[in-house]
Amino acid sequence: MKYDIRLKRIYEPKAEDDGYRVLVDRLWPRGISKEKASIDFWAKEISPSNELRKEYHANPDDFLGFYNSYSEELEINESLDEFISMVKEKLEVNNVTFLYASNDMDKNHASILKEWVENNDN
Repeated sequence: MKYDIRLKRIYEPKAEDDGYRVLVDRLWPRGISKEKASIDFWAKEISPSNELRKEYHANPDDFLGFYNSYSEELEINESLDEFISMVKEKLEVNNVTFLYASNDMDKNHASILKEWVENNDN
């Protein structure tokens, strides 16, 4: 059986097929208790920097600019290789779900991170 990286808003209920749940936001999501979030790992260090996050919130129509800037951050992120290894290890036995708070289900950093992990031959 092949397992996948899935994307899901943190506000959606936990599902049995979520597998290993990873919060990929730098800030804890508003209105969610730690118990309700039911996360296995919080990957703060792999999320966009505070500066980039604020810049994108101020200019949400520039997803391409955000995509490029976040990709540049990932390129030099010292935690990336360890994160990718951990995700790939978890994928050997179950799905991995990246949890995020963004309202935009298509244009968010979790989708960029998913692409990075899937395209990395670590």
